[in-house]
Amino acid sequence: MNNIQEILDAPAPRSIWQAPWPIRADYRPSPVDWRREVFYFLLPDRFSDERADRALLDRAYPAARNRPPGWRWDEWAASGKNRFQGGTLRGVTSRLDYLRDLGITALWIGPVWKQRATTAAPEEPDTPDDYHGYSIQNFLDVDPRFGTRADLVELVDEAHQRDIKVILDVIFNHTAETWDYLGDPGGPEYAIRPPFRRDPRYAFGAWRDGRGGRLARDAAPTGIEEGVWPVELQDPGAYSRAGGDGKGFGEGAWDDPLAQPRLTDWFNRDLDQSRALQTMIRIWSYWVALLGVDGYRVDTLKHVSLDDARLFCGALREFADGLGMANFLIVGEVGGGDEIEQYYLDTIGRNLTAVLETGQTRAELRQVALDRQDLASDFFGRFRLASGTHRFLGSAYMASSEDHDCNWISPQVRFWAGDSHGPEPDPEKGLIAAALVLFVLGIPCLYYGSEQGLTGPEMRERKWLPEWGVSNASGDRFLREAMFGPEHPRRAGAAGMPAPGQPLDDHALFDPGVPGFGPFGSTGQHVFDPDFPLFRRIRMLLRTRADHPALSVGRQYLREIAAPGGGFAYPQRDDVIAWSRILAGHEALCVVNPGLTESRVVRARVDAVLNERTPVFTVVANTADIDGVTKHPVGSHVDVRSDPDSTRYVELLDVPRASVLVLTNDPRQGAR
Repeated sequence: MNNIQEILDAPAPRSIWQAPWPIRADYRPSPVDWRREVFYFLLPDRFSDERADRALLDRAYPAARNRPPGWRWDEWAASGKNRFQGGTLRGVTSRLDYLRDLGITALWIGPVWKQRATTAAPEEPDTPDDYHGYSIQNFLDVDPRFGTRADLVELVDEAHQRDIKVILDVIFNHTAETWDYLGDPGGPEYAIRPPFRRDPRYAFGAWRDGRGGRLARDAAPTGIEEGVWPVELQDPGAYSRAGGDGKGFGEGAWDDPLAQPRLTDWFNRDLDQSRALQTMIRIWSYWVALLGVDGYRVDTLKHVSLDDARLFCGALREFADGLGMANFLIVGEVGGGDEIEQYYLDTIGRNLTAVLETGQTRAELRQVALDRQDLASDFFGRFRLASGTHRFLGSAYMASSEDHDCNWISPQVRFWAGDSHGPEPDPEKGLIAAALVLFVLGIPCLYYGSEQGLTGPEMRERKWLPEWGVSNASGDRFLREAMFGPEHPRRAGAAGMPAPGQPLDDHALFDPGVPGFGPFGSTGQHVFDPDFPLFRRIRMLLRTRADHPALSVGRQYLREIAAPGGGFAYPQRDDVIAWSRILAGHEALCVVNPGLTESRVVRARVDAVLNERTPVFTVVANTADIDGVTKHPVGSHVDVRSDPDSTRYVELLDVPRASVLVLTNDPRQGAR
């Protein structure tokens, strides 16, 4: 039995408890081991819009050549902060072959759910549109600016046909700002976000009407743009109503269910009520049943009580088990550093597959990749936990060098973009970061555009952008360039939202007076370039990872290195960095030169016992082999040598600037 088409032919349900339950003909079994996958995270508004008629950005010329007459940086920056740019679900589908060619095996797609048509209110007329997707107004529908539920079903199905898994971004602790607190606008009692207080709760005011105003007090939403949907979310008693400024995390202990982070920020659901939590569980189970997705990334997990987090994650895992998806992925956004992330993994247990690593480990990874870290051993030492094993650590963390927020990183820009005091942007820095993400313990995730070296505008243009990288000034926009190069953004608010049946690319929906937020400060040109050198080098690394299981599931050891004539020691600043991944006798040695100025000669230790009789290591990846000449091309051999003290090592005569090499003691074990 399959009723998916019947459900898609009907309007989105308004009640989750009365909605026809989706039944697919079959559901794909989960991957046995998520460590084998490589994720790619994208925001649907900023990735692709399906159009095939735009020109590829010509990087042989200065970026200024790709800008229309009368260009204004303030308008470009405001466009990126405030407006939907026009990316769609069909646009993502149109680029699946591009992603598969890169070597991506799993997609993490930012929230696609229905946002408010109009975010601005008379008291806040300049409120940006919710293009990011994290302020849901209707939990049972897709935002019309992205497409339809049918488009989402097609995207997941098309990805699965290419053996690309899909996880979706979900939110269960808050809604969009769909209601106001007590008080009349302009009156002495009125505040959109009154100061935080635990008790007593603030009185509920009125639901917003979806047009910038609000309904009469005590009036329930009836129109689909009014208030919040499904109807089960329209109980005022199911919201914490604790106030707060909507910007900060607040203070409080991790295990305190009444801590400010769990009651304030946004318009929080009071999930301690059993019915409220069960409603959210049913909503997100519904989408699993309808789409057959492979997992969820759970937003703001730290903002609910630990009991609610455990119950929510456990219920979803249990539901997926019943569909034959026994390893349904649930990745939690915790934030706050490594210690808190580990605490959540320990407390929630097997109900939570992994946490998104956004703490000190990511920060140190970036410093190592930028060749600013005094001791790489500090970074690799973070993977040694008293109770942790290589297998646990590799499975419990989703690793990346950046994402759409980078809340804990300053400046808040693409990390190889340079900063106001640093060198010019150099996308080759991204290659070293990619190698660390791909070949170090964890479930790797690349952020969209990293393979194309997105860095924002060149250094000399940043003087026109006073908010560049400033987190409290919406600096995160500069992490979110639109790869597809829109000419113009959507019109603000409801004017940019398609009516039922209206084409998503209807010119009437776009604002001709504002430039699109295209890559490198451009408009009208895309950067989906499979011939770009950085794309080709990262593709080489992904293919190598797929061919050699040790690189994804093996144990991990930082290796001592030595310069010619020197003794072996762990790498320090300005050194080549080497580490091994070992799986059942198969050793893969990873070597990176994060420096941007010169090639290096280096000796790197390998396991003396495993390689007692190993005559050579074979080069299976060398990014310098692409568009370059190297002494160690792919397929070449490097002798294993010995010192009198039985140290076994390989000597590399050429590790070029910003390059990555991988060598193995038995390349046949990687054959597919």
